Amino acid sequence: MAKKAKEISVEDKLRALYDLQIIDRRIDEIRAMRGELPLEVEDLESEVAGLETRMEKVNNEVADLEQDIKDKLLLIKESEEKMAKYAKDQEQVRNNREFEAIAKEIEYQELEIQLAEKRIKEFNARIDSKKEVNAEAGERLAERKQHLEHKVAELDSIMSETQKEEKMLLAKSEETKGSIESRLAEAYDRIRSATKNKLAVVSVERGASAGSFFVIPPQRQMELAQRKKIMIDEHSGRILVDPLLAQEEEEKMQQMIAGWLK
Repeated sequence: MAKKAKEISVEDKLRALYDLQIIDRRIDEIRAMRGELPLEVEDLESEVAGLETRMEKVNNEVADLEQDIKDKLLLIKESEEKMAKYAKDQEQVRNNREFEAIAKEIEYQELEIQLAEKRIKEFNARIDSKKEVNAEAGERLAERKQHLEHKVAELDSIMSETQKEEKMLLAKSEETKGSIESRLAEAYDRIRSATKNKLAVVSVERGASAGSFFVIPPQRQMELAQRKKIMIDEHSGRILVDPLLAQEEEEKMQQMIAGWLK
């Protein structure tokens, strides 16, 4: 005949729930220490990458303009060579029609040179403007990189101090939750996700549930102290435990967490 499994008492269920809350509360505290740092680092990394991309784009535009200037200088040189050739040809013309035809070619090359010089001035002005933009972006990039390094160092410092503890606590949270019947574990998760401070299990403090201003009637407090049933605060929706049980579990879990970290 199979041996009947030992039934878990309500008190044991309450202790397990409160232990789980203590563990999860500590995880929340660790994550609160990091605060917005991970998001700040992510935002700064995106900003730095964006600045670098924009600066690279501007540098490519400057390189293109510099190539355009080289092309225009080459065009000027070619035009000057043509003008020199035309000037020699003019010395050997046989009639006015040939002279005027060559004069028009020389005039055309002069216009080409003037237009090229105008374009070179425009390109240089655009280059100066773009370099000025990149100089400002470079200063901003240097400042953002320095700020990023500071934030990364700050985050790394916090992570190095708390990562081991958080990893251990997450495992213990899963382990503890696994020891609680699924109905209660699901209720715990549901209550925890619905509260701002993520406290699903609270003790009674000065006649009210922790964090609440609504007084719990003496009769219900007496029932709570008997630990015969799972009781819910009708105002906050949290699971209640009596102060003595909470104190006992706080002391026990403090010692256990310290032991886990050794």
